[in-house]
Amino acid sequence: MTITRRTLLGTGAAALAAGLLPVRRARAQGAPIRIGVITDMSGVYQDVSGPTTVACARQAVEEFTAANPSIPVEVLVADHQNKPDIGLSIIREWFDRGGVDVITNVGNSAVALGAIPQLEEKDKAAIITTAGSSDLTGKSCSAQLVHWSWDSWALAHSTATSTVNTGGTKWFFITADYAFGHAAEADATRFVEAAGGEVVGGVRFPYGSTSDFSSFLLQAQSSGANTIGLACSGADLINCLKQAQEFGIPQSGVRMAALVGFITDVLGMGLDVGQGLSLTETFYWDLNDRTRAFTTRVKGKLPEGTFPNMSQAGDYAGVMHYLKAVKEIGVEAAKASGRATIDAMKAMPTDDDAFGQGVIRADGRKIHPAYLFEVKSPAAVTSPGDVFTLKATIPAEEAFRPMAEGGCKLIPA
Repeated sequence: MTITRRTLLGTGAAALAAGLLPVRRARAQGAPIRIGVITDMSGVYQDVSGPTTVACARQAVEEFTAANPSIPVEVLVADHQNKPDIGLSIIREWFDRGGVDVITNVGNSAVALGAIPQLEEKDKAAIITTAGSSDLTGKSCSAQLVHWSWDSWALAHSTATSTVNTGGTKWFFITADYAFGHAAEADATRFVEAAGGEVVGGVRFPYGSTSDFSSFLLQAQSSGANTIGLACSGADLINCLKQAQEFGIPQSGVRMAALVGFITDVLGMGLDVGQGLSLTETFYWDLNDRTRAFTTRVKGKLPEGTFPNMSQAGDYAGVMHYLKAVKEIGVEAAKASGRATIDAMKAMPTDDDAFGQGVIRADGRKIHPAYLFEVKSPAAVTSPGDVFTLKATIPAEEAFRPMAEGGCKLIPA
């Protein structure tokens, strides 16, 4: 059951109880660990997170409880509708009366940033996988959260630097007007300029409320830019690229660079629209034997032709590591303190089939390599989901912002 604002406010705790989705009946007695997946189930980012995110989180719980049947785990699912007031109301209800111990995905930067006071007040935990603002491990960092898959700094660093180094020196930004878009544009601007390029203009649009990008694209085309940086995702990114093709912008030699892009976006728009697009992901289903094995296991929960992206894979990996920490410190201790569970997650090296081996830094940033991809042409595809050509690998120690530069209060000056 997906919880909406109407059911939440209309039926309160009863709706939450009805929304509990036990993944496995545990034989042990006592209160279960409750995981709240709060994501976009119906809006512009439902393909970027949404049902596949839920499937990946459930996959982690199923695998963990199969190996640890004495630890009861339940999953709740809610749709924040990309509205911070709705998202924060659901989270508070979950913490106050729903018995939720950890939230995951939190696929909107405004919701994720707004939830931090609640996490700290209630001593709960969060695994952020889709909200992209690098402030989550910077000036707004918290000991109650881990930022998994990616952030705006990492993707902007990889995509902007590599693009400038190969000739894309004049940039125009088309940016979603909310916390993530602002952070992505700011980070990319810094990297473009550091690499010797320049930003010649930009425009911001109200995310999720327009499908007509023609005026923005015309401004970009007339600016003299040879690269258009797209600080948006989901349906916004797809619509923008489709219209860019209609205007013949890529055919004119202007590069299209997604500051956040996913395989789900590429499959949604089609290779005829996305071919040649540059983007960075930290997970690709066909990267190695372990990523292929994870994808095979979760495939039965997904519609035909669906392949997880880095955020969705992060919900699998993050939930799995959280549950390992629960096992380490005990269910009672984990339910008593989200911060203690996050501390345990940081103390343990990470290892899963989606991202391989890694670590969680003191600022909450999960560290692993990043990969610069180029979208293949339709003629180059050999099988379903074969959409990327790997252009560069950024080592884990270089892929994310140095901890000393983030301004996180958890790090001694």
